[in-house]
Amino acid sequence: MILMDNLTREQRHKNMKNIKSKDTKIELVLRKKLWSKGYRYRKNYSKLPGKPDIALTKYKIAIFCDSEFFHGKDWESLKSRLEKSENSSYWLKKILRNRERDDDINKILMFLGWTVIRFWGKDVLKNLDECMKVIEEEIFKQKIEQIEYEDFVETKD
Repeated sequence: MILMDNLTREQRHKNMKNIKSKDTKIELVLRKKLWSKGYRYRKNYSKLPGKPDIALTKYKIAIFCDSEFFHGKDWESLKSRLEKSENSSYWLKKILRNRERDDDINKILMFLGWTVIRFWGKDVLKNLDECMKVIEEEIFKQKIEQIEYEDFVETKD
């Protein structure tokens, strides 16, 4: 069975070719909100593995804004749909590799002492305040840990 597509092969090719890898709408929305709240960041930070879409270097927080399709949200459901598609082996291999790479990057960044936050694109667009809450809770947690550390150091002296 072939998954139905309401676009021609040429139209689908044109759409896929125009998908951006940086400065996507989801990144722009999140960056604008962070900036308006006074958070400064690096975008597509090449000094870190995986080039996080947003890096809050002051807090060592790496943020990725992942598209649902290319990063395999609801993988089992997506996988079963892709298995029925025309070019299934290509897409299954590509998305599986993206998921593996995401896991590897998460592990490396955490090993380097960074906190990794990944948002799905639709979550950013539909629940921006919730996404900001996740980021700000991590920043708050780090500030509390810093205060506790400073108090500990003072009492040791």
